[in-house]
Amino acid sequence: MGGNRMKYASIPAIAILLGLLPGIPAFAQQGPPAYGPSISLAAAKRVMAAAEKEAISNNWQMTIAILDSGGHIVLMQRLDNSQLGSEDVALSKARSSVNFRRPTKVFSDSLAQGGANIRLLTIEGLTPLPGGVPLIHDGLLIGAIGVSGGSGEQDDQVANAGANALNPSP
Repeated sequence: MGGNRMKYASIPAIAILLGLLPGIPAFAQQGPPAYGPSISLAAAKRVMAAAEKEAISNNWQMTIAILDSGGHIVLMQRLDNSQLGSEDVALSKARSSVNFRRPTKVFSDSLAQGGANIRLLTIEGLTPLPGGVPLIHDGLLIGAIGVSGGSGEQDDQVANAGANALNPSP
């Protein structure tokens, strides 16, 4: 399970992720969540239902992918009229979020700052677009959700709606 999580990352990529670039030091200081057991099908269905509800309530045609903590597909669906290309993008966002244990928006925001952050584009397997969010339960990463089909902000909104359903507020 653990052997292929970082198969796309190189030593320079790991150095970048450890905080050598502005915009990522917050994660380097607090550390990303540890990997935990894989998300259950029941929990993945709750996440999917919340993400789907958010997309439909906004009339957004999206593809939503949920992966387990090993980066394997648990659920994936393409809403009616969603573009076909969003399938690969949603999977890639979720996989990036699992592999690097952080939201893909972190990388997008870092790239927007320019400068040395452009080196992020050299990391194989990284999709630096908003819409990939880790699924955290009891402080452990149990999977990730990836969403594609709208703007980056819309994708991120739907992904976060799904992730928030995992640990609802009392």
